[in-house]
Amino acid sequence: MNEQADDLGTSYASFKPEVLKESILIGSKALQKAPGIEGVPTGVEGLDDLFFTLKERNGKLEKISLKGLPKYSIFNITGVNDTGKSLMAEQFAVEQASRREKVVYITVESPANFVISSIKYRALAMGINFDDIQDNIVLIDAASYTRLRDNIPDLLATLAYTIKTYNVNYCIIDSVTGLFENKEMAARSTIRKLYNFMKKWYQTALFISQKRSSHEELSAEAAGGYAVGHILDGTMVLAKEPITSAYASRTYGAPLGEMVRLFRIDGCRMSGHDTKTHYMEITDTGLVKIKEPIGAKNDNDRS
Repeated sequence: MNEQADDLGTSYASFKPEVLKESILIGSKALQKAPGIEGVPTGVEGLDDLFFTLKERNGKLEKISLKGLPKYSIFNITGVNDTGKSLMAEQFAVEQASRREKVVYITVESPANFVISSIKYRALAMGINFDDIQDNIVLIDAASYTRLRDNIPDLLATLAYTIKTYNVNYCIIDSVTGLFENKEMAARSTIRKLYNFMKKWYQTALFISQKRSSHEELSAEAAGGYAVGHILDGTMVLAKEPITSAYASRTYGAPLGEMVRLFRIDGCRMSGHDTKTHYMEITDTGLVKIKEPIGAKNDNDRS
């Protein structure tokens, strides 16, 4: 009797391994299927130039800004409550819709009618006529239909139908944390299924994930552990830091009692990226802006 053990140590009697020859590709063949590197504008001031590619000119490597996220990338946006994650996602949705692209917004936390009202306000703040773009945004209401939130196969089937019906190229899930709430052991499996689906359908996607209050502010960790960021193509970390000491005041160039907002890109598989921690602002009209790196403000003050 032929007995085989899998990577978990489980034995299976009469198991014969099978070679999947179609899974083997030499480099040149794989490159034929690889998409080119290009940027997707985000609608977030100060963010688009933080991603770049390299080109050789006169024997030297030169950084060339992508002017946006790398197309077909799947990004995690993580942070504690009230750091601007949903605002950033809504700006991204408005930007794509204004470019006459179709974007699907999966609402997991709030019902779709409340989310679309917030997106309409974001368009107003961005100076975009929402009446002209509103039907370029398609919502899947997983907040109201718990079957979608609790059953990933149903959610993916609904999403596939939506992508085909409306010719969607961009996807937002707010938040993926709600898809494995109270069952964080399933986070890795859930995120892997979502990631593979987005790649299969050539989507450029943003997954919003929540940090627990115990997580370090500027780490890439989120509910479900590091698995969320590890599986996806990259992570954008949003944080807020209260200025409660003289040391923090000197570090951030801000007075005691002020709240400083911070932003950092924690890895990107598909392109080069800025590695500095930047100041971030949420304007009075509710728009996220990425500003200068930490230290630049103090350097300017000294000069």
